[in-house]
Amino acid sequence: MKMPEDCLFFRGGEARRRGITAVAVFLLAAALCGAQSPRDALYYYNQGQSAMLNDDWYAAIEDFLECLRQNPAHAGGAAALAECYYTIAEYDEALVWVRKARSLARLNMEAANLEAFILIAQGRLDEAEEIVKYVRAREPYNRNALFTAAELEVARGKPGDAVTLFNESVRRYPDDRRLLVSLALVLGSLGDAEAARRYIERAELRYPDDYRVYYYAAYLASRAGRINAAIGDAEQALSLRPGFLPALSLLASLRYRNGEYEEAAALGDRIIASSHDDAGAWLLKGMAYDSMGRKNDARMILEQALGFDGSDEFIRIALENLVIETTRLEDPERSRWAAYHFDRARSYRGRNLNSDALFEYRRGLRINPYAGERLDYAEILKLQGYPELYLAELEFMRDLGMADRAVNDQIETYAALLGGGLAKRWNVELEEIRPHWNVAIFSVAGQSAYYHTDAAYIASRYLKDILVHDGGIKTSELELRQSSFASAFRAARDGGPGVEPADYFLIVSALENERDIALRAELYVARTGAAAAVFNVYRTGTDRLRNAARNIALQLGNALPFRAVLLRRAAGEGLIDKGRLDGAREDAVYQIVKKGRVDVRSEGIGFRYAEGDVTGMFTAKQLSGELTSGTLARTGFFDLITEGDEVVAMPENDDAAGGAASRAAAAPEGAADPELRAMLRSLR
Repeated sequence: MKMPEDCLFFRGGEARRRGITAVAVFLLAAALCGAQSPRDALYYYNQGQSAMLNDDWYAAIEDFLECLRQNPAHAGGAAALAECYYTIAEYDEALVWVRKARSLARLNMEAANLEAFILIAQGRLDEAEEIVKYVRAREPYNRNALFTAAELEVARGKPGDAVTLFNESVRRYPDDRRLLVSLALVLGSLGDAEAARRYIERAELRYPDDYRVYYYAAYLASRAGRINAAIGDAEQALSLRPGFLPALSLLASLRYRNGEYEEAAALGDRIIASSHDDAGAWLLKGMAYDSMGRKNDARMILEQALGFDGSDEFIRIALENLVIETTRLEDPERSRWAAYHFDRARSYRGRNLNSDALFEYRRGLRINPYAGERLDYAEILKLQGYPELYLAELEFMRDLGMADRAVNDQIETYAALLGGGLAKRWNVELEEIRPHWNVAIFSVAGQSAYYHTDAAYIASRYLKDILVHDGGIKTSELELRQSSFASAFRAARDGGPGVEPADYFLIVSALENERDIALRAELYVARTGAAAAVFNVYRTGTDRLRNAARNIALQLGNALPFRAVLLRRAAGEGLIDKGRLDGAREDAVYQIVKKGRVDVRSEGIGFRYAEGDVTGMFTAKQLSGELTSGTLARTGFFDLITEGDEVVAMPENDDAAGGAASRAAAAPEGAADPELRAMLRSLR
C-alpha cells in the first residue's frame, strides 16, 4: 500500500528517531491516514444490522450471508439472518438459520425465542410451547419469552389468555414500547377499543418520536372505525419516517375507505413507484378507479395486478366482477377469464374431485354463460344423480342455439326417461320452484383492511355468487356496501324498489395476512336486528378465500331449517318444492302450516307460528333433486291442508308460541385472528 507523502508518521527520519519498526509505521500510518482494512465478517454483520434498522431486509440478508461466508461460526450473523427471513415470511429458511445459531450459542435464549416465533408462524404450536417452557424455566422473567408465550395463545385462538400475559408483563416493564403496543393490539382485536386506545396513547406519550408507534395507533384507530384519527396517526408516522411502506399502504386504504378515491389512487402510485410488483397497491388503485366510475381503467389496472401475482384470489375476483359488469354476454373477454376456471374444473374432474369441479364450472359459467363447457357441467350433474338438472342444462343450451345433434339426442332420450318423474307426473314446471329464505348479504365499510383493499366487500360479493346455487336461499338485490350496522339493518328490514324485505341479513368481515384468512359472517334477524348466528372459518394456503367462502355458505345452508311449499295435493298425497339437493330425506316427517302464518323468530334461527295454525304432517316418500312427494296426514277433525301451505322442519323444542326452537350457530373456538398475528409479528 502506498502511503501519502504528507503523512506525519511515514516520514522515515521521524520514525527512526522514535525507534518504530517499518511494520509498525505501516500499520500506524494506515490507521491514522484513513486507509481501510479488509472487510471482514464483523464489517458485514454491522452493515446488516444497519440495514435491518432501515427495514431493508434484502440488503440485510445479503450482508449476513457474506458475514457467514467469511465466518461460518458467527452465531450473531446466523441469528440475525434468521430474523430477516422470518420478517419476510420465509419461515423454512428462517428455521434453518436459527437452529444454526442455537448450535453455535447453546445458551442464547433470544435465539431460542426466535425459533419459537418461527415455529408458531409455521403452525407447529406444540414444538413452540416446548421451547417457551425451556426458556422460562431458565429465565422466568425473560421479556421475549413472555412475548412468545402470548403469541402462542393468540395462535391458539385464545387472545384473552394473551391479554393476561401481556398485563403481567406491563406491570413488570411499564415503559416497554413493544409490550404496550402488543397489549393494545390484542385488546383491539377483542373489540375493547377504549382499553386499546389507552395503551397505545401511553406508548405515544412515552415514545413521541417513534414512527412505528404511530403506525400501530393508526391501525388500531382504523380497526375501531375512527378513520380521521387513523389518517392523522398514519400521516404522523410518515412525517417521522417518509416512505415507510406499511404506513403508506394503511393511509391509502384509509383514504379509500373515506371515499377519497383520487387521493387513494395517488398513494397507490407512490407505493408502486417504491415497489413496482406490490400487487396489493395495484389492487387498491384498481378499486379506487372502479369507485370513481373509471371501469375500463380499473380493469386494465387489475389485469396488471394479476400479472404480478396470478394466485391472488381477491384481485382475480375483483377483476372478474368488473368483466361481468362491463362487458356483453358474448364478449370474447369473458371467454378469456372464464377459461381459468374451466381449466381448473377439468383438472379436478381428472382427479375425480367432482364437487370442486362443479364449483369451478359454476364460476366459469357465471363469467361466460355461453361457454361450451356447460355440457361438461351438465355431465357432472348427471354423474351426481340429478338427471332432471342435467336435462335442464341441455335444454338451456338448446334454447341458446348451442345444441348439436348429440345434445338434441340426449334431450330426447332424457325427456323420455323422465316422463314418469315427479315433475311430469304432478305437472310441475321447474319455474314454480322458489327459494324460501330471503337473506341480504352486506359488508360494512368501516371494517379494517390490513392486506387487501375492500376485502370484506369482495368476499361478500363472492359469497353471494356462491349462494345463487343454494336452492333454498334467495339473496336480496340490495347494495352490498353499507356504511354501518344500522344502515344494513334498515336496508334488510325495509327492502328497496322492487326488493322485498329480507328474513335475515348477513354481515361479512374478513381478517387476513399474507398467508391466512378468517371470514366471519354474522347473521341477524331482519325484522328486529337481533343476533341469529355467527359463522367463522379460518383457512390458510392456496385457494383460502374460495374454501372459506364455500364453508360459510355451507354453514349458513345447514343452519337454516327446512322450509318448503306444498305445490300439489291429490287425496292423501302431496308434492313439495324441495328435494335431495335441499336436504329432504326419505321417510322424514315435516309439519304443514297454514299459508302466510309462518314467521321468523325475533332472535336466533327458527320459525314462529301458532300451534293452531298447524294443519297436518307430511312424510317424504319419493325424492328427486328438487321435488319430493309424500303422504299427508291431517291434524284435528277437519282436513284443512291446502296447496300453498308451508312445510317446515319439526320443532326441536316447543316454546310458548309453538314455534321451532332456534338453531343458531355459535362461533367456534380456536379461530385465530390472522391480522393480529401479522401485526404482532411485525413488532421489533
